[in-house]
Amino acid sequence: MPIIRDDGFHADDLNHGFTAPDALPANGPLAIDVASDADLAPVIARLDDTSAIRVAFPSFADGRGFSIARELRRAGFRGRLRAQGHVLADQYAMARRVGFDEVEIDDDLAARQPEAQWRARADWQANDYQNRLGRVRAG
Repeated sequence: MPIIRDDGFHADDLNHGFTAPDALPANGPLAIDVASDADLAPVIARLDDTSAIRVAFPSFADGRGFSIARELRRAGFRGRLRAQGHVLADQYAMARRVGFDEVEIDDDLAARQPEAQWRARADWQANDYQNRLGRVRAG
């Protein structure tokens, strides 16, 4: 399963597995799996102990993960935030804007949407509609 970052595909380099919020050990460091319909209260209560959070995207049409990422960042999470599942290359810029550091996809999706498609969207800060509007108005 490739991990996608702005510079392309990578192997998973996390040293510890992810744990569901209802099975967190008493002390960290933690890597937490968050479902798209999860109650974030137990996760937010443990942000200081958490080094990584992986948010599930059960479908490319399910945008709840984007809201979860924004909420976690606003709550002060500074660790590694990963989108996992059915995220498309076209959604990569949005994922980065809301606070995800990386995206984990399965091998089948990687075959259908190769690294070049993801890298084409890696300049996510410059290629949003607000910047395009500013260039149109300025030009």
